[in-house]
Amino acid sequence: MNQLHIALSLIGSLLSVSAADWPQWRGPQRDGHVAGISWPAKLDTNHLRQAWRVELPPSYSGPIISGTRVFTTETQDKKTEAVTAFDRQSGRQLWRVEWPGALSVPFFAKSNGDWIRATPACDGESLYVAGIRDVLVCLDVQDGKERWRFDFVKELKAPLPEFGFVCSPLVDDQAVYVQAGASFVKLDKRTGKVIWRALEDGGGMWGSVFSSPTFASLAGQQQLLVQTRNKLVGVNPADGKVLWEQAVEAFRGMNILTPVVLNDLLFTSTYGGKTIGFKVARQDGGFTVTEAWQHKAQGYMTTPVVIGGVAYTFLKSQRAMAIEVATGRELWTTPDSFGKYWSLVAGGDRFLALDQRGELLLFNANKEKPELLDRRKLTKSETWAHLAVADQQVLVRELNALVAYDWSTPPAPSIRQAARIP
Repeated sequence: MNQLHIALSLIGSLLSVSAADWPQWRGPQRDGHVAGISWPAKLDTNHLRQAWRVELPPSYSGPIISGTRVFTTETQDKKTEAVTAFDRQSGRQLWRVEWPGALSVPFFAKSNGDWIRATPACDGESLYVAGIRDVLVCLDVQDGKERWRFDFVKELKAPLPEFGFVCSPLVDDQAVYVQAGASFVKLDKRTGKVIWRALEDGGGMWGSVFSSPTFASLAGQQQLLVQTRNKLVGVNPADGKVLWEQAVEAFRGMNILTPVVLNDLLFTSTYGGKTIGFKVARQDGGFTVTEAWQHKAQGYMTTPVVIGGVAYTFLKSQRAMAIEVATGRELWTTPDSFGKYWSLVAGGDRFLALDQRGELLLFNANKEKPELLDRRKLTKSETWAHLAVADQQVLVRELNALVAYDWSTPPAPSIRQAARIP
């Protein structure tokens, strides 16, 4: 398969996703953006109202939206994993599937729980769910019937990852890509058969990859962008060959966020390292990777959204920062701190941030200064799962519940009210 065919295949797959869907980690294009959104400047109950709520066992994986359905995962009684389909408008349960699956993570991560972590992916026909014990399960969207299952520990003779299956699956029109089995793997999405396996790392604690892959066009070539525990890599989607690689410093391999691409520049940031911009270019038939800039800030877990060439990100210091992607120039950092983690969604010139403490924040994407429009406490429990936003709907996966909110514009005041006539 030539590069043009691959590129057209990937583009066709992305175009088939409805703008009204949130089908995977970080949304339709995997960049945290939603199209056609016009959010009010307020988050109060007149503008963002709760539509329905369902109590559930715990999960850290984000909900996804496909058509009229919402999907979310859970871990029950530290023994069983499950995925449930709900009606998008009413919250009515449509089906539920479960399987044995639980894992005890290392002691220094215990405060973040032993629950399922990876966000599923959906192509409209099948749902791809990553179980914490390095198992990928493919289910029929309509009834939850299992189509296939791949156990990476069993089939690839790989060690059980210390932190579980954390990477969120990436799907195109032919395959599903995951960092699992102490490697990076491409599977036929209809059969579950392995097409290729790359980046084998031996497993163990260092085999638990936190970052999720994404597609990118870099230096004129469509490729897979993969961040392992210690390096950033470009991979050929056709055969799994490594096109280029770049070491990335991180304490205990805490390369967690999904790298962001702007033109041929890669933005990444790590715990115990720095925030770095890498430039990818062509040279002598291959690729070169050079450091374009670096900033001392540590981005840690939150994947930024890029609006107008500026990355709005969240730091290990628990402050937000705006940084110019092309130059690495810091534009501002908030004087106040927040929780430990944000999930970010951009719509037009605004972005939503769901704080780990259960607070939703709405910002203007202002290059000059932090411009917080409104904030609202949604829950007392933690909210590590990523936001899902589609059309006028916002889905929040609390630790023990799934809640749907609807954006709404209050009715315009009557002429009498506008004129304040008694």
